[in-house]
Amino acid sequence: MSIRKIATLGHPILRQIAEEVPVDEIGSDMIQSIILDLLDTVYDANGAGLAAPQIHESLRIVVLKLDLDEFEVWINPVITPLTEEYMMTFEGCLSVPEQFAEVDRPSTCEVEYLDYNGKKNFLSATGLLATCIQHEMDHLEGILFIDHLSKLKKSMIIKKLSKLKSKEDRVVL
Repeated sequence: MSIRKIATLGHPILRQIAEEVPVDEIGSDMIQSIILDLLDTVYDANGAGLAAPQIHESLRIVVLKLDLDEFEVWINPVITPLTEEYMMTFEGCLSVPEQFAEVDRPSTCEVEYLDYNGKKNFLSATGLLATCIQHEMDHLEGILFIDHLSKLKKSMIIKKLSKLKSKEDRVVL
């Protein structure tokens, strides 16, 4: 369909809790168009995943790369962290461009979701996949990876990102 502009830090949609997609609308032209735009945008950005709020759609839809060149579509996903064991991974985000930091997250999780056709699916994940799932799920709750950092690290990233933006596009928090 089309490549959309990705919302970046400071845009209010990134802080909203996304709305559930009504099950009877999953096959609608509007929802299918948003899904195709998500896929086009994440491919273009060479990302590992993208959530609908990142393309200015406050809906509970995620596309996630589970395989080398294949993305899965998750609609209305629900996640459950499975362990108190955490792992530290180096994360970045298309909505926080060119900024990376170590984030501590549960090392395993389960997610239940509807696919592109509205069929219910279930996935248990560990390691890096569990991290990616939790990262994308955070977007649906208005949370960014920098929210998992100390105040100092978060402040440093915001300051760096603000310097990268032009004056009329500066981050104001």
